Amino acid sequence: MDVLSDVITTVRTGRPVAARVEWYAPWGLHLPGSGGGSFQVVLQGASWLFVEGEEPRRLAVGDVVLLPHGQGHTLADSPDTPVTDLHEALRPGEGGDGAGRGGGRPGAPVAELVCGRGGLRPFRTAALGDRDAGGPPACVTVGGSYHSRPARRHPLLTELPRVVHLPHRVGARAELAAAVDLLGGELDRPRQGSDAVIPSLLDMLLLFILRAYLEEQGPERTCGWVGALRDPAVSAAVRAVHEDPAHPWSVAELGERAGLSRAAFSKRFTGMVGQSPLAYVTWWRLTTAAHLLREGELPLGAIAAKVGYRSQFAFANAFKREFGVAPGRYRAGAPPEDLERHVSAANGGTHTRA
Repeated sequence: MDVLSDVITTVRTGRPVAARVEWYAPWGLHLPGSGGGSFQVVLQGASWLFVEGEEPRRLAVGDVVLLPHGQGHTLADSPDTPVTDLHEALRPGEGGDGAGRGGGRPGAPVAELVCGRGGLRPFRTAALGDRDAGGPPACVTVGGSYHSRPARRHPLLTELPRVVHLPHRVGARAELAAAVDLLGGELDRPRQGSDAVIPSLLDMLLLFILRAYLEEQGPERTCGWVGALRDPAVSAAVRAVHEDPAHPWSVAELGERAGLSRAAFSKRFTGMVGQSPLAYVTWWRLTTAAHLLREGELPLGAIAAKVGYRSQFAFANAFKREFGVAPGRYRAGAPPEDLERHVSAANGGTHTRA
């Protein structure tokens, strides 16, 4: 698996959730922060986006916004419109009950909502253009969130700006535009299989957003993970680690993959990503192990071997050193706040001990 796909697969947990919202002026809704990243796509009309500490942005049709650090944000038809908090808008008896398509059916990946002229409430009919809000909407958006484990977020994600705004450009980002069209079409006309298709489209959308952002960075971005993935030498070494984390990597061998001497590679890698090559190898192994523990049913010995530890005992020691809990307790669901507190104390979440 390539590095970007690996990053998304291992740090995300659960299924992405989303809502298709028809907005009727005047509207102003604050969406609180999430445990991972969130996004907004404008399918029709226009909206203002407000994020604390950022300049207001006017979003037009086809614009895509990713808030990779999960901060709260506000959508409104005008900078002067009063704002209601999402939780207040969804409070029973005051605008809606938060139910989505199918009456809030458990497990449904997408809610469909109407905002404005009386608050936020579910659609009362599935027929497009037959909403009971009085005329066509001024704006239609799809927004949602991706849940992740904050303490194990890949450095590539933590380096992203607070707001990734990809304005629509005719003829540009064909894959991203296609993903938006597919998602919008699936939401407009839900059919058999939609509950499986929509989460996959949301994952596709996230990958295309990140790909577009990375590809549009200028040549001056030579540091950090953006620079690392564009650097042929460093990216070759990172790709090798991701393809085979169980291999007993040495700095010299990674340097060979990069086409550099041991010393030159170590200096280049550390200078770009902020940690030594073997520190990253250890971090990635244990991040992969954490994903396998939570998302799969492999026995501990098999997971240990899969991420490069010769014995279950050595793996358990390394895992506990990194996470503060034994692998078995982590699999059983150790309190995430305890894990995050421990890992955040370990050099900002990137442990350097093998």
